[in-house]
Amino acid sequence: MFKGTSASAGIGIGKAVIVEEAELVITRNEVADAEAEIQRFKGALEKTIAATQKMADDLASRVGEKEAEIMQGHMMLLSDPMLTGEIENSVKNDKVNCEFAIENVCNMYADMFASMGDELMQQRATDMRDIKVRMQRTLMGLESVDVSLLPKGSILVAKDLTPSMTAGINPENVSGIVTELGGKTSHSAILARALEIPAVVAVNGLMDAVKDGDSVVLDGSTGEVFVNPEASVEKEYEEKRSQFLKDKKELEKYIGQPSVTKDGVQVEIVANIGKPEDVDKVLQYDGEGVGLFRTEFLFMDRTAMPTEEEQFEAYKKVAIALNGKPVIIRTLDIGGDKEIPYMGLEKDENPFLGYRAIRLCLDRKEDIYKPQLRALLRASAYGNIRIMIPLVTCIDELREAKALIEEIKAELDEKNIAYKKDIQVGIMVETAAASLIADIFAKEADFFSIGTNDLTQYTMSVDRGNKKVSYLYSTFNPAVLRSIRHIIACGREAGIMVGMCGEAASDPMMIPLLLAFGLNEFSMSASAILRARKMVTEYSVEELQAVADKAMSFATTAEVEDYMRKFVEKITG
Repeated sequence: MFKGTSASAGIGIGKAVIVEEAELVITRNEVADAEAEIQRFKGALEKTIAATQKMADDLASRVGEKEAEIMQGHMMLLSDPMLTGEIENSVKNDKVNCEFAIENVCNMYADMFASMGDELMQQRATDMRDIKVRMQRTLMGLESVDVSLLPKGSILVAKDLTPSMTAGINPENVSGIVTELGGKTSHSAILARALEIPAVVAVNGLMDAVKDGDSVVLDGSTGEVFVNPEASVEKEYEEKRSQFLKDKKELEKYIGQPSVTKDGVQVEIVANIGKPEDVDKVLQYDGEGVGLFRTEFLFMDRTAMPTEEEQFEAYKKVAIALNGKPVIIRTLDIGGDKEIPYMGLEKDENPFLGYRAIRLCLDRKEDIYKPQLRALLRASAYGNIRIMIPLVTCIDELREAKALIEEIKAELDEKNIAYKKDIQVGIMVETAAASLIADIFAKEADFFSIGTNDLTQYTMSVDRGNKKVSYLYSTFNPAVLRSIRHIIACGREAGIMVGMCGEAASDPMMIPLLLAFGLNEFSMSASAILRARKMVTEYSVEELQAVADKAMSFATTAEVEDYMRKFVEKITG
């Protein structure tokens, strides 16, 4: 048995099909006619863009607009004048063949993205390498592997899967995906989840252990992979697959049901989104609102700042679609960790402790912050929009942001432009500083939303992208749990709503603790909503108090995780 990282839930059973792209050998050749070589590059670029558009259209029709946006992101990279300009300059100035110029320029960008340590940038690095190879293959007249033609019952086995390769998969024929590299947040993993194909990634030694035609069984929930298992193991997992599909079908009965515990405590189960199109999934899975709209995605993959009007239309679209349900929109959370050339941001030595989020916005009120706040206020006339300020560490930041909002309200009043007069302004509690003075913030913020990803990172002083210290990164660490409990207690004491929009909000082992602490709102990916609602309805908050007290008595992360795992297993059978 092999162990990897679970990337897409479900049980996959079938025959291995090894998918490998032949490694390209790129050599440097001098060219006599640089202009002709540039035209050759432009021709290949056009073909690659056309093929990418076709993939995006296919994904949009088969899966959804949100998933198609991954390939739209590839098109943005391919159309980026900085990238294409550097490739052309390399051909012109160095008198080299365009395959070699593409190799150098794309690798430079990919390495730059990868070095940032941010998950989003790691994905961008993978995307850059993907488009690099696709352009080169087009120039060299080589066909890419067509995964759409795999036979029924295939388990796709690969060193790694590029987003473009994953986009071509036919879920009718592919029962599972296993890769030796990759991560849970990679674009390929996101596409696997969207296509509802069980997937396990980061399986060490996989390619040496599997041959074409081998029987493979994988559990996308636990990360376990079996190669040529005994008949009893295969039978066991066939039963698990049937149960998984049955459970998934049964979740549909929670559509339209209230999120209420056995002893009558009502909570809200809402969704995290990145783009207006994501709201379709929120409605599909009966989300009770949006707990986090990450506005930075409106600013990325483009060559100029989104206008106030563009932002207004995006926020308005979500507000109207949610029809009065709460929509919490986070103001721009971006800085030196994300490469947005048109913003002219200097690279920070330590971007996660540097010039970003509210610090950047308050420093650049005129060109960044005021247009965004104006767009948010104008859009609030169309629904229940709430404004959330990220990365606050002191009360001055919240006060300055609120003063700016009041200033913009006065301007809108003068022009008779409608907005929600009593719009709520809250904060994302994701720093140790904000946690320690949560009682002070609770007197001036209209709501809290706990960002557990960063709260864990900052509390534990752990860069979550650094594999050498990742063992310390756990929301179940007693220090992090105490911080979460304290934040919720301060919010409840002040009578304001306390939500959570980090990954922990949908963690089955964390939900009982959060209910016991008194969390009001759980925000997660749309596909996790119904399972979370089912869990909430199975618990009594009163009975969970003793469970929480016991969990909080432990001194180590391992003890807390072991105790909560056993508790949840006992409840779920």
